[in-house]
Amino acid sequence: MKLYDCASAPSPRRVRMFLAEKGIAVPTVQVDLRGGEQFTDAFRAINPDSTVPVLELDDGTRIADAVGICRYFETAHKEPPLMGRDAAEQGVVAQWQRWAERDGFHAAMEAFRNATPAFKTHALPGPDEYEQIPALAERGRARVARFLERLDARLGHSEFVAGPRYTIADITALIAVDFAGWAKLKPPESLAHLRRWHGGVSARPSAKA
Repeated sequence: MKLYDCASAPSPRRVRMFLAEKGIAVPTVQVDLRGGEQFTDAFRAINPDSTVPVLELDDGTRIADAVGICRYFETAHKEPPLMGRDAAEQGVVAQWQRWAERDGFHAAMEAFRNATPAFKTHALPGPDEYEQIPALAERGRARVARFLERLDARLGHSEFVAGPRYTIADITALIAVDFAGWAKLKPPESLAHLRRWHGGVSARPSAKA
């Protein structure tokens, strides 16, 4: 088993944090995204979508999706549960994880990739070229601002994103907030609940994974 990773990229960080919370060590292969290694024939043979992370199992099966990889490890290593303990909790965690991904992570990506010169012809991840659209960068910034406000409101009456326990929803939300910082969209001082939560989850050892 091995994990195709990139230490500087936000998507594989989600998997590394999940593994760290589980106490699981997996050998990694670093993929040089800045150097364009993901677009080489050799890597496209591993993942035609030219993205990381990719988990390769011992039998050759490959999972090329961060949440899919986390689902694999959640099933194989049940403790501590990061996707919910029972059917109801699993549904709630999935809801909040998806919200953090859609309204936070994807919004930050929209803002960052449509404004950063390095992504001039790759405004979307993957093998195909897409030109940046400045209006999408603006929309992404507006979406991030709303996400931060709504996250603060949620954390005003919940210790963690999906409820009283730390879950994959917190991992996704943390990475969304940190990713937004790359686009210079840091939470305002006024969002006290978000800042309390962010300080706590950032202090967990898994945040350094």
